[in-house]
Amino acid sequence: MIMIFTVGNLMAQRFKVTGMLRNGATEELLSGAEITMKNFAYSALSDESGRFFIDSVFSNNYVLNIKMNGFQSYQAQIQVSDNLNLGLITLFPIGYEDESGAALQKTIRATNIAELFSKRPNFIGGNSIYGIPPEPKQLQGNFYLDTKWNKASILLYKNEELIEGYFVRYNINSNNLELRSENSDDATTIPGLRVRNMVWIDSEHGVPRYFVNGMDFKDEGSPIAGFFEVLVDGKMPLVRRTIASIKESNYNQALMVGERDDRVVKRFVYYYIEGKNVIEIPSNKKKIFPIFGDSQTEMEAFADANDLNLKEPSSLFSLFTQYNSNYEGFDALLPKLIENQP
Repeated sequence: MIMIFTVGNLMAQRFKVTGMLRNGATEELLSGAEITMKNFAYSALSDESGRFFIDSVFSNNYVLNIKMNGFQSYQAQIQVSDNLNLGLITLFPIGYEDESGAALQKTIRATNIAELFSKRPNFIGGNSIYGIPPEPKQLQGNFYLDTKWNKASILLYKNEELIEGYFVRYNINSNNLELRSENSDDATTIPGLRVRNMVWIDSEHGVPRYFVNGMDFKDEGSPIAGFFEVLVDGKMPLVRRTIASIKESNYNQALMVGERDDRVVKRFVYYYIEGKNVIEIPSNKKKIFPIFGDSQTEMEAFADANDLNLKEPSSLFSLFTQYNSNYEGFDALLPKLIENQP
């Protein structure tokens, strides 16, 4: 229902925001959750069927917040310009994780992200922005994992709050995430150490990319700063890390040859995960197969039958996908490897 009222010569429309909540652990509908919108006076509670509605909402951008005792808090940016149905929103109990022990928490991989980008029209769309502030002439390049702004879903450590509906890019050097809303050029920064994991839709390929915080894992006994991208999840996940370093100028003034400026160089490093340990993939093909333990012979046969060149990331992706698919509960994250140049 659209409500219209007139004040002097001004006419303003008001709209209704609706949705439904469910428990991601049990699939039950959730009643009694509190739904509020920042800078809007009215709020709502979900009923016994999990539904909620907020009436008399002016056309504007809002931050939607959902809170319920014992469940992760939820935050999303929404744009109201008509009656808005947010569809089915899934909340998870605090501390809920995938029992398989996979690298990527089920809280972010299995629910809201699919709905966010395919079923909720108010969240779809946005910009693919390639421009970034120019670097000083002495240093060519940038430290962004991806210079494009990609719409993302972010799970924080604190209260396991889920944030959606913002455009994000990640600075490898500072370990900070930059967030901005769809209709704004202003960005805010979140330290990477506050983010448990995140997923964004790659605006070039239109597929999700999943990232987990290295602080939850150890490399030779030490925690890692920064994020790993999860390529294959499961019993033995395959992940990669983007390393950024500075290649110094090799310019020879006397001969006037070489590169005048320093340059940022980025490269992928591939790892597998055992428990909480991240281990770099061996460069020697003969040392790769033993990591699969009792499945070594099977993996060797699979590689030979499919003519896999294990120096190529796409072949590693195929090998780890095959291995993890042998275990119950395996759910492929990606149909194929995204090999964006770092």
